[in-house]
Amino acid sequence: MSLVLDRVRRLDAYLDRLPPLNEIEPSVDESVVSLGHAPPNPRLDDLSSIIQALGTSSSRPLLSAQRIKRLLASSGVLEERPPLGEGGLRQLASAEPEIEWLLVCKATIQLYGIVLDTLLGQIIPLSDDIWYWDDVLGSHSYTSLYAIQTSPWRLWAYSQEIYAATSPRLAHQWKNFFSIVQATIQDRSLSNIRRRVLSPLTLYRAEARQNRRNLQRLRELTATGLGVLMNSGFQFGHDDGKTEIQVEHVTQVVGQSVALMEMVLLEAGSLRLDVMGFEKQVFGGVRNHHVLSATIMRESSTDRPGVVARHLVHLIDKVLPEYVGATRAITKDNGRPNRLVRYWLPASIGLVSSTTVLRILVNRKADILEWFLDFGATVRDFWFNWVVEPVEKIVSTIRHDKTSEIAIMSRDSLKADRESLERMVVDFALDKPHFATETGAPLTDQQVADIRSKVAEGDVTPVLRAFEKDLQSPFMGTLRGDLVRSLLIQVQKTKVDLEVAMTGIDSLLKSQELVFGFVGLTPGVLVSYSIFQYVRGVFGGRSGLRQSRKTGKAIRILRNIDRILSQAHPSGNSLQHKDHGLLLCEVHVLRNLVDKLMPREVGKEFLEDLDYLSNEKDIRVQEKALERIRWAYARWLK
Repeated sequence: MSLVLDRVRRLDAYLDRLPPLNEIEPSVDESVVSLGHAPPNPRLDDLSSIIQALGTSSSRPLLSAQRIKRLLASSGVLEERPPLGEGGLRQLASAEPEIEWLLVCKATIQLYGIVLDTLLGQIIPLSDDIWYWDDVLGSHSYTSLYAIQTSPWRLWAYSQEIYAATSPRLAHQWKNFFSIVQATIQDRSLSNIRRRVLSPLTLYRAEARQNRRNLQRLRELTATGLGVLMNSGFQFGHDDGKTEIQVEHVTQVVGQSVALMEMVLLEAGSLRLDVMGFEKQVFGGVRNHHVLSATIMRESSTDRPGVVARHLVHLIDKVLPEYVGATRAITKDNGRPNRLVRYWLPASIGLVSSTTVLRILVNRKADILEWFLDFGATVRDFWFNWVVEPVEKIVSTIRHDKTSEIAIMSRDSLKADRESLERMVVDFALDKPHFATETGAPLTDQQVADIRSKVAEGDVTPVLRAFEKDLQSPFMGTLRGDLVRSLLIQVQKTKVDLEVAMTGIDSLLKSQELVFGFVGLTPGVLVSYSIFQYVRGVFGGRSGLRQSRKTGKAIRILRNIDRILSQAHPSGNSLQHKDHGLLLCEVHVLRNLVDKLMPREVGKEFLEDLDYLSNEKDIRVQEKALERIRWAYARWLK
């Protein structure tokens, strides 16, 4: 809910609670009952329906100006009232002025909201234009850029001035055309000595400084008008629990508010007054306004609603459009240049270089197409080879798929080599029993089984004994073949030992198979996630950037509010109208950011603190409210 809508709803709700206005319809019913034969008055029903249309609701809290005008015209209050009849009809019609006043009050509140919204809509964009001129004046580079941007329009305006000054004289002196043009240029050069003395950048900076000064004056006057309307408009002097106020007082406040709106709109669209002069002119005009003049206030109550209603139509048809047109003209003359002026240079460069870019694209069309195809193939291969396949392997590992087991040697290799070693040692022991036993007798089955069990444990003692014996006479051992045979058996044993070690490593790998699967998947996932985050940040992650910008904007608004309260010169304990208007502008922008910065429950509390900040008359309470906002909502304002 914006600041204006909140204000309008409060005033409308206050009017609905006034006892004199709430008791209108019951009094009418009693009069009808007492008369018995008096027919119902359809005008009261029409006025009641129009009053409902002028009220506020969640769907249409603020009507348009033309809608208010049409409702006033359809109500008949803009016309002169016909003379009243005698007897019961006069008693029945006695309630119409009260209802008409209620209608005019609600229409005035709606127009009051439109005026406040118009002032806010005019003052908020001025800050952007003022910041633009601050940038231009901040450095000579920006000043030079501004000079380049506006140079074509300056040359055109200069040529138009020369033509306007030369054309009247050409009608009488065609023969002296060139001398006339030369004299015109010399006259224009000599007429402004300042341009001959100062540098071009100094002139541009002076122009920027003057534009900024005019915009600041307009901003101050508009803020003052906003503060005047908020502080002095519709001041019923009410509390929430006290609504027993006479209708006469309400009508006087409404008339004063109408006069106040007109004077603010008339004076805020001109730069001829300063802030103090503006306030004096506005309040002086309100005191002498014809709506509040003694002549009108002495008129019968049946005529006074029409006077105020006709003045509302005057505000809608003339005063408000003239104010909007005047402020737009000032903003157009003193605001930042339009986009065509600011961006014609890069647009021209882009237009000139577009042919070269198009020619390069056409000549390298095949290469560019091949680049795109290669890029697509690379992305596809990366996805399938480094993401899809590792995921499939992890799934197979989880399911204990035998085809996915990690192994560095075949499954039955160790068993075959060990059985071969057993046979080789047993055959050697059977051929050379004296190396296997102490007696040298032939081996029994039990002894052969013992040798097999020892070979399984890595014990090949018979072979080693023969090897040691043959080393004493290696030549004879070689001739007999025993040395070579023992060497080959030891080679087989070494092979078995190596396979046993590899089996241990293989078992370790199998126990960590899932870990290795995730390790293989990690590079692909990291690269994919990084690319996804980058693409999201470029194309789809702008919401976070917008959120950070909104948070930064809220922080800057709080800084501006703190500066307004710190630099204010309050009269007593209250802010001046200008400072209060500037404060309301900042609060209005901040209220519109609440739904985008914090949850709904927190937002309600935040709006309550903003109400303390904007509606309280004591600057000390406002400073405490600002400090409370800083620490209570710091989590959402980081």
